[in-house]
Formats: sequence, structure tokens, C-alpha cells
Amino acid sequence: MSDLGETCEEQLIETVPGLSAPVEIVVDTWGVPHIYAENDRDVFFAQGFNAARDRLFQIDLWRRRGLGLLAGAFGPDHLDRDRAARLFLYRGDLDAEWASYGADARMTVTRFVGGVNAYLDWLERHPEALPPEFGLLDYRPDRWSPEDVVRIRSHGTAYNLLHEVARARVTHAGGWESDLVRQSLLPHRQPHLADGMDLDLPDDVLRVWELATTPVVFTGDPRTPLSTETAAASTGDLDGGSNNWVVAGTRTATGRPILASDPHRPFATPSLRYFAHLSAPGLDVIGAGEPAVPGVTLGHNGRVAFGYTIFPIDTVDLYVYELDPGDPTRYRHGDGWEPMRTERQTVPVRDAGPCQLDLAFTRHGPVVHVDAERLRAYAVRITWSEPGTAPYLGSLEYLRARDGEEFRAALRAWGGPGENHVFADAGGRVGWQTAGLAPRRTGWDGLLPVPGDGRYEWTGFHSPEELPGSADPATGFVATANEYNLPADYPADRQLSYEWSDPARQQRITEVLERPEPHRLEDSMRLQNDRRSVGTRQVLALVAGLRPNGDRRLATALAMLRDWDGVEAPESAAAALYQVWFSRHLLPGFAEAVLPPGVPPLLPTFDQAAVRSALADPATVWSDGGDDGGDGDADRRRDDLLLGTLRAAVADLEDLLGPDPRGWSWGALHRNHQPHPLGFLDPALDVGPFPVGGSGTTLNAAPYLPNDFVQTIGASARVVIDVGEWDNSVFVNTPGQSGDPRSPHYRDLAERWRDGEYVPLLYSRAAVERSAATRIRLLPG
Repeated sequence: MSDLGETCEEQLIETVPGLSAPVEIVVDTWGVPHIYAENDRDVFFAQGFNAARDRLFQIDLWRRRGLGLLAGAFGPDHLDRDRAARLFLYRGDLDAEWASYGADARMTVTRFVGGVNAYLDWLERHPEALPPEFGLLDYRPDRWSPEDVVRIRSHGTAYNLLHEVARARVTHAGGWESDLVRQSLLPHRQPHLADGMDLDLPDDVLRVWELATTPVVFTGDPRTPLSTETAAASTGDLDGGSNNWVVAGTRTATGRPILASDPHRPFATPSLRYFAHLSAPGLDVIGAGEPAVPGVTLGHNGRVAFGYTIFPIDTVDLYVYELDPGDPTRYRHGDGWEPMRTERQTVPVRDAGPCQLDLAFTRHGPVVHVDAERLRAYAVRITWSEPGTAPYLGSLEYLRARDGEEFRAALRAWGGPGENHVFADAGGRVGWQTAGLAPRRTGWDGLLPVPGDGRYEWTGFHSPEELPGSADPATGFVATANEYNLPADYPADRQLSYEWSDPARQQRITEVLERPEPHRLEDSMRLQNDRRSVGTRQVLALVAGLRPNGDRRLATALAMLRDWDGVEAPESAAAALYQVWFSRHLLPGFAEAVLPPGVPPLLPTFDQAAVRSALADPATVWSDGGDDGGDGDADRRRDDLLLGTLRAAVADLEDLLGPDPRGWSWGALHRNHQPHPLGFLDPALDVGPFPVGGSGTTLNAAPYLPNDFVQTIGASARVVIDVGEWDNSVFVNTPGQSGDPRSPHYRDLAERWRDGEYVPLLYSRAAVERSAATRIRLLPG
């Protein structure tokens, strides 16, 4: 066979060394590979082969970035990234690591990477099939080893290092209360400040962390050596987002449960998620995972459906050390000095030969910054150094769960990231279970950096049984959206997190699912695409009492907002006005009005829920300082702020979209862009931009940075599952299933995604055969 491109003809590969029996891959009309094998060893081998077939450049870049091997392919400009990534590789006992994911994990991963390598062998015989990115960059993909998959941690999400540093800077400048405008704390508390702790942190203290954990962004002229930039982390730690819910059969029109899940991450081409179907005796699972990791994390296995959202367990801390003036490779610990452990690694560098990199570690973790002038060092302690925390690999243990209880039990193997898992089984049981490795901190809370002198140590980890969950709730549904969802009676000594996302998304799910009408599959599809914001509604309630005082432009703006239904549609002029007002004028104006001078510029983001709450009850921030010091004065000052910032927003919007409000629309400003890493070399590789609606507080999540309104994250993948009638389930994955620009599945789902549409997630063999587009037969050598 000479071509593995998608066609309508049956394809055949005569032999693939490594298989024990024939495997058939049926790719359906929408690009989903359905992999049928005679045993689980071969099904995971074929999954790896197929992942490489469809996503080779993506997974090769994933491996190189994670292992610190970018410079070997792209040159010395990438050495800083390689050093940063190598600091965060897993260095513990590999036997303990493999055992953490279940008895078959080593076999599963070994077979998966064997399949990846088998495809690379096939490419040696068919070089014309090599994806075009490798030609653009003039390099070739590397072979994999099983340890590559489990040693890489830095592609996962971790909370709350960025918040620790932001909180330290704001607290240093204006006190801890000032930081509550940036991020509120639930349960409310004053962050623990260690005795003698200096919160004046270097500006670049987290540069190494950002290099290790953010996507590679290629820049520059293709005729010169490539360089990288760090993708902006300016939207903060809680970017991940996501919504999920499960509705019991007692509340649905069919009597069967419905599960919906749409994980949120940054947009890219190809997307982070990849849908696949793995079928072998004892295993029949379909759904989305990450293409470089075996198995499926989000979907169903014909008995249990499952989905997840981020549960922001605080898994990381910044430690600050006093260095020995006589030997700055030693740091204060207890009553003496302790030497840093160092590793010297040889790194390949394209066109320059091998380079030596020195890595330093304290007893807590990798050293990310040294301030030689002040004799301070900074290191990161993170659960990634513990066995079992390779992102999403814990899903291997629940692939064969037969019911909800077995699914919950299997989550004992889930080490990271912290997640709210929801489930529904064919017997009608529904529920929620959090999972993730959660550190214990005794006498401190992890909200600020701490000294590394031994006074602030983790005292173990919470057991899986200590994490919250529930089954078959009386409400008939479960919904999570990264909000504060610890039960009211949850023990206070289990400090899982104090930082949570805006509750507006979860509130909107609840108000819809509480309706008495029976819930249908189509209702969940509409809800995933819902652009009605509870947060927007709360602010609009304040507009009713405002008076324009003779200002005609302001009167027009107020009328527009009062007549608006709060749906942030792309075509809405009122949505454009509201978002420009709220994000570019009201939020910073509120910070300037209530915070000490010098603090507002330190706020990378705002806690919108906290600001909305303060605006609704202005006496909490403006309780004195007026003529009578009473609440009436607080209301006046709030209303003056609202009017003044709205007046400025009207002028701003006129500059952006023209003076006639009839020409305004939110989509004219708010865009979704799905960039390819090499889009600067060939713009045809990028997908978008599209005009989009929504914001960070809508279920169709579309947060943005107010400087350019470009959507930062959202649900590139959505799935809605009809539990028990599996072929009724639907999904969408933008821009498409394939990462190969030559494939018809490279961007074929982008417009459907944009328009809130779905395609079938077929499960039964008969349904798959009816929609087969390509057939690939893999025969053993």
C-alpha cells in the first residue's frame, strides 16, 4: 500500500510487524477511527499506529517538548525550553510509577508506543506519506519508548503556582485584602504568611515554569533559525474551565440517563482531543483522549459513560531559600546548610553539536530561579514528582468498569490532574466523584510562597476516600463547572483548594436542569452552546436604576442594555457594548476606585464574581468616605462608577466599530482562532478566525483578553451521551479529527462546531459499517 490518506476505497497494509492477529480500522464519515482487534494487546498497538497516522506532527512535538528535545530538531534557540522541561520530568521509581496506573499499564503503554514506532517504520518505506510539517521544518520524527509517556508531566494542568506569585505581589504592594479583587477565597480566609517571608519576588521568578508548561509558539522568518516564545499565561491558573452534567433517567424524556461533557482548553490546530473507538474481547470503549496517550478519558464503554471537569486541587508550592554566602549552591534548611543536588545532562542541538545543561534541585523540587544578588533561590514542589501523576493515564483503570461503583473505585488510580468526574451507567445510576493526588499541609494553606527551611512541609496526601463525591442525588442531576462545590459538611482540615472558578456557568446549568420539563438529548446539546450569562444578568440588574442626566449617547447605551435579553450572541450589539464596558472599563475602574495606588497594575485578571458581588452590595467596599458615611453614599459612588465607565465604553466602541450602534456586533470584535504551530510559515494551516459569542461566564465558554478580544480557551470537543442507546450519542471536535493538512478530516468539523452542531458518535458495529468511509487492514508480520 502506498497511501494512508482518507479515501472511499478499502485500504490494505500487507504486514505490520508487532501484531499477533489482524486488526481492522474503520474510519467513519466524520473521521472517527473504530479499531477492531482480536485481543487488547493488538488494539492498543493499533491505537498507537493510528494516532501516528492521523496526528504524527502533533504527538512528535508533544514528545519533544515534554522530554526537552526541541533543540535537537530546531536548534539552539530552544535550549531554555529543553532545560525547563527536563526539570519537571518524573525521576522516581519506575516500577512504582507503572504500578500506580493498574496491573496492565506497562503493557498498554508499551504496545501503544510500539504501534507509533511501527507507523514510523512504515513511513520509512513510504516517505511520500510523511506529513508536510516535517518538510517545512526539515527534520524527521523520533522513535518512542514506553517511559516517554509516563515521564512527561509538564503537559498537564497544575494549580496554583501562578496565583501564589500574583497574590504575593499584590499582598506586598497593598495587603492581602486587595488580592481578593483578583481571586476570592472559598472558604474565606486570610492567607498564611510565614514569619520572615519576603514577598518581593523577582519579576521573572516563574519564567522557567512558563517555558516548561506552555505550548511552543514558533516565530520568525523560515529562512532563519526558528525561535520560540512563551505563550501568554495572563489569564491565570484557572484557565482550564470545562462543564459537565449527568441527568438521571427520572428527569429525562426516555427514562435513560444523559451525560454531557465539554472540557475547555486553549484552541489549536489540530485540537488537543482525539476521538477513537477501541474494540477487543473484554474492551469496547469510545470517546476522546489525548492522541499521545493510550486509552480514552471521556466517553463510554457500553456500560458506563464518563466525563470530567477541572477540580482545582492545590498541587504545587513555591519554596524560597536563603543561600549560603560562602557557597551559593547550599541553602538553609533547619539549623544548617544543605547542598543542592545537580544533574548534568547532554542535550543534542541541531547544527551546533551536543550541549551540557546543568539542572539543580532542592529537597522540594527543581530550582526555577536563583537571585545571586539577594542570595535567594526558588524551587517548585509539585505532585508531578510522585508516582501515578502522568496526566490522564489513570483513565486506563476505568476503561473496563461495569457500573458506576466500579468506575468510582477505579478512580483510585487517578493521580492528576484534579478532576470532577461524573458518570452514568446502563442500570440508571448517576453520580460524581473527585479524584487527584492532594497534598496535606498542616498549619499553613499553600496560598503564598513559603520558606524552604523545613518549617513548611507536606505531611502526606489525602486518601482517595477523603475526596468528595456522591451517587444518585435527590435532585436527579449532577453538574460541575470548576466552581466551589465542596459539600457544606466537608471537613475543614482537608485543604484541597481555596481558589475556584466563577460560579456563573454552574448556576446556569442548574437553573436549566431544574426545569420541570423532561430533559432530552437536544436540550443538553443546546445547553452546551448556551450564551446566556448569569453573571451578565447580575450586572444588568444594576443598570435599571441609572439615569443618563441629559447625556444622549449614555441614554442610548442604557436603553440598549435595558432592552437586551443578556444572550451574548455574535450578532448582538448590546453584547458588544456590555463586554467592552465590563472588561475594558468597569473592572479596571472598580480596581482603581477601591484598591490602594499601585495595586491595580499588578492584577493580571479580576475575579468577576467578586466584583459583581461588591457592585451589588457597594457598602462592602464604600461603607465610609462620603458625607454621611452611609449606604446611600456607597450606592451613589457605585452608580457614578457605572455611568462614568459606561460613558467611556461607548466612546471606545465607537472607535472600534463606528458611531452607529446599528453597525455594532459582538462577533465583529470577539474571534476564535485555531492556530497551527507553523501557521506563520503557511497561513493555510491555521483554522479561523471565526466570529463568536459568549464570554467567560457563559456555558459556551469564550473568555478573552480585553486588549484584542480573541477567545483564549473553550470547548474544542463536546460530547452528549444517551446512556443505554449508545448510537444516539453525538460529538464534535474542532477543527477536525486529523492533524494532517492533506486529510479531508483536517477541518471538516470546524463550521459545525462554530454553529453549535454535532455529528454521530457511532458505537455498534452495524452503525459504524453503514457510515464507513475508509477501511485500513493491518496484518501481522
